[in-house]
Amino acid sequence: MTGAPPIVDAHQHFWDPRVNYYPWLCDEPPIPFRYGDYRAIRRPYLPADYLADARPHNVVKTVYVETEWDPRDPVGETRYVAQLRRDTGFPTVAVAQAWLDREDAAAVLERQAAFPFVRSIRHKPRANRSPADGAPGGMADASWRAGFAHLARNRLRFDLQTPWWHLAEAAQLAQDFPATQIVLNHTGLPADRSAEGIAAWRKHMATLAQCPNVAVKISGLGLPGRPWKVEANREIVLTTIELFGPDRCMFASNFPVDGLCATFDTIYSGFRTIVREFSAGDQRKLFHDNALRIYGID
Repeated sequence: MTGAPPIVDAHQHFWDPRVNYYPWLCDEPPIPFRYGDYRAIRRPYLPADYLADARPHNVVKTVYVETEWDPRDPVGETRYVAQLRRDTGFPTVAVAQAWLDREDAAAVLERQAAFPFVRSIRHKPRANRSPADGAPGGMADASWRAGFAHLARNRLRFDLQTPWWHLAEAAQLAQDFPATQIVLNHTGLPADRSAEGIAAWRKHMATLAQCPNVAVKISGLGLPGRPWKVEANREIVLTTIELFGPDRCMFASNFPVDGLCATFDTIYSGFRTIVREFSAGDQRKLFHDNALRIYGID
């Protein structure tokens, strides 16, 4: 939309289950999912679909995030993204897949880094089902950390998706690998919106925010069976910006996944409503500039 403020969408996906294999999109029965029934998105979602959803917002660039593509062929997804870019101009850059705890992690990271549009890697570490289980998660695994150690030499960032009760481990990881930029996905997954749940989430987010090499994507705020509303998400958004500062936060759509919870317009208009009292400069950082800087986008 001409004249609308520019947006760099820091977290979005494309896929086509008709021609590529994504276990969670192709296999039956569907796996359990945090938003409940996700059959509505088990269909092709391509740049034309995304741009139709994004209207009337002025999305100028996007960060594609790996889609849990066939784990036997992580580089195949990157070749697919390269073709999308040639055909459509989207996405701008990508977060690729690599399995950090596998023996071939170093070789896969080198191959992914050879694509000029790959900026980061995501491999969701093993997580406990709830904070009641105090056992360490996957970020404590020696093999996983050995794979993580190869990111810096390949000039790769790391996109971390883990629930908030593992953020102390994430902080330790960030401290142990200060040369690697970590981007926390989906605001630490604050699904429990009770007073106790929010307090625990905030405590762990505050710990992670002490690490200067960590940024956060404010996204993935939907709740199963509930509409996406400003008042339901205001505290999460403002607390995250308070803790990390307006220079280390990025707004993102998580589309088409968050299309299960709301329209693109509902989400982005909601974000803008929540931060409308912020300065124009800080708003531009949150919606545009920070993603360019953090992901090294020209």
